[in-house]
Parts: sequence; C-alpha cells; structure tokens
Amino acid sequence: MDEVAVKAAVSAVAGTRATVRVEGRRIGVVIDASGLDAPARDALEASVRMAAAVPGYEVRTVVTAERAARRIVAVASGKGGVGKSTLSANLAIALARAGRRTGLVDADIYGPSQPRLMAVEGTRPEARDKVLLPVATPYGVPLLSMGQLVEPGRALAWRGPMTAGALGQLVEADWGVTDTLVVDLPPGTGDVQLTMVQKHRPAGAVIVSTPQDLALIDARRAIDLFRKAGVPIIGLVENMAGYACPHCGEVSDPFGRGGAEAAAREEGIAFLGRVPLDIAIRRASDAGQPPAAGADDRVFAPIAAQVVDWLGSH
Repeated sequence: MDEVAVKAAVSAVAGTRATVRVEGRRIGVVIDASGLDAPARDALEASVRMAAAVPGYEVRTVVTAERAARRIVAVASGKGGVGKSTLSANLAIALARAGRRTGLVDADIYGPSQPRLMAVEGTRPEARDKVLLPVATPYGVPLLSMGQLVEPGRALAWRGPMTAGALGQLVEADWGVTDTLVVDLPPGTGDVQLTMVQKHRPAGAVIVSTPQDLALIDARRAIDLFRKAGVPIIGLVENMAGYACPHCGEVSDPFGRGGAEAAAREEGIAFLGRVPLDIAIRRASDAGQPPAAGADDRVFAPIAAQVVDWLGSH
C-alpha cells in the first residue's frame, strides 16, 4: 500500500481539512468540518472514505469541528397577544436578507406557531448523533420548533425542568454555519426565560409591545428581567401601531399611539420602530408568507437593519 498515494488522494478531495495516518492495516483520517453544515459534512466524509479506500485496509474517519461563534437574539414580551411570534419570524427573515446567516428557534413551548408562519407545517426535524438538525424553510432561515415534534393540537402539560430541557435541545442543535439565532420566547418572565438568560446567554433582547398601557406594564417587566440578568436590551418594537382603513385610507389608532416609543425613551433604550395593524400582515402570516420575504418590505427591514448595527457594535 502506497501511503503517499493515499494521502495525495485524500488531499485532492479534502485539501487541508483531512489528516491521514496509517497504522498496520488501518487507515485513519481526521476531518475538520468547521463551518460546514450537515449535508456538506456528510458529503466530505463520503468523498474522503472513497479516496482513502485501499483493498485489504480498514478506513476509519473522525469528523471534528470548532464550535461556531453564534449570537442569540431573544425576542420577548411580558404578555401574550402582542404579535411577538410574527415579529420573530419576520425579523429572522429580514436579518437573513441583510446578510446574517440566521436561524429561528421557536421557544414558545406551549404555543408554538413558527411552523405555520414559516410554511413548514407537518415537517419533522431529523437527528444526527442525538442532535437535532434544523428544518429548512422557503425563506433561507432554518427552523426548530416544539410544534415540529408533537402532534398538531396536542397540549403540552410540562413542568419547568422539561421545558428547560426542550429549549436546550432546540438551541444546541446542529445549526451549521448559522451565526445568528433569533429565539421566539414565550410570554412572561418564567422558567423558559430564566433558562435562556442563565444557560444560553443571549447577546441581546428585542422587546415587543402594543401601544396600550396594560401591554407596556408587562413589557417593562420583561425589560427588568433581562437587565437584572445582565442581558442588554437591543430595543423596543411597537406592534399593532395604527390602522389604515382599506376603503378611505384614514389612519386610526385603536390601541393608542406612541406609548412604546415613550416607554423606550423613559427606559433609556432604543426604539426600533412600529409595525402597523394591517390585515395584509395577518393574512400573509397565516398563509406562511411572511411580509419580510417580499421585495417591497418597508416595515421589518429597517428594524432588522438596526439589529444588525447593534450586533456589529456590541
């Protein structure tokens, strides 16, 4: 067996990513798969195995990878019903369109809605070595959600430790080359939020609120939670801000206007922008067609641009 020829054959398909060592009748190859996603790793390993194959010799491969530097953006609210999941989906897509390699985690364990929003209802993630592989979506943003792992409509009556364990599986999945994870947190300030800030440590948090006072009271609680945990607040988004009548064009404010911007100013954090109360956004979201994926998006792209700038300066 010509060891030099084997090394040359492996180098031809793997370059400097592979190191070959021959011991007796065994050919060992260590493959560095840093920065490759699961399909690319599998393809590289298969190519190396074929290149190293010699009759009468056993080929063993070991695939290694440096852990990618990945930043988490937590999207949170102090209460439900403020459009946090819709914002999370559109923010993730807008970040991807802005050049970030973005993944989306639906951490709303009890009310997962991202599979519908991202048009992948009915899909289930596969696993590799007991590690989940995110599901590809039509918008270039891989997704993991508890909604992909349980039957539709099934209630999850889980206590805190089980929800924390589920969150860990989603966040610590095989995200490949993803550099930014948008995590759609459930409403409130309970176990899932505490697990996130303590174990997975977001780079920053985006807080979502509607303009009315009751929602802002709870949004302040969410801000307080992240501040006490030492997680920076990227900014506040005001959702359901202003309704334009489709018939006459007159704009009204059924939930008030400017409350979130005033709260951001009082809290000393950035105001990232407003998302209008628009039936088109609701219909598109229900149909799995997030508006941020459209070329005419003028709502979510400016919010994402501010998040990109924040990540670049922090």
